[in-house]
Parts: sequence; structure tokens; C-alpha cells
Amino acid sequence: MFIGSIVFEIYIPYASSLKEKRMYIRSLKEKLRAKYNVSVAEIGNQDLWQSAQVAVVLVSGEKKQTEKQMDSIINFVEANFPELHINTYKEVI
Repeated sequence: MFIGSIVFEIYIPYASSLKEKRMYIRSLKEKLRAKYNVSVAEIGNQDLWQSAQVAVVLVSGEKKQTEKQMDSIINFVEANFPELHINTYKEVI
């Protein structure tokens, strides 16, 4: 069993309030859950209106499959949210 984790450090330049930030983050979380059936949570910077940390966790039986799905998730986020500035950190355990 392999556990893959991805942490997205997100900068939202156009958010002018926490409400706008939460709109972006909620959309990101819902799309990832629906498309990939993964666990997603906002883990940091919850009170900052232009910054967020979002974690994605998945479990798979094979390391190659875990890495492939993680790469797919990262590509999906970058393609569907081009207006956000995102740093990505990933790890397979």
C-alpha cells in the first residue's frame, strides 16, 4: 500500500476578501473530489485572503499508480486554475 500526498501552496492575486478566496478553494476541492475520489482539505493560511494551503491524499496498491494519479491531479489543477499561482509539493510513502 502506498500513500500519496500533495500540498498546494496557493496565491490568489485577485481575491479581495475571504469570501472570494473560499469560493476558489471550494471549487478546487469539489472538482478534485468529484474527478479523482481523493481526500482534500484546506490545511493552512485559512485566515489570509490571498493565500491558502490545500492538501490532497490518496491511497493505491502500486507506487507507479500512485505517482501517475498524483501527476494527473497536479496537471488538472494547473490546467483548470491558471489564474492562481501554485507551488506544489508531493510525497509518496
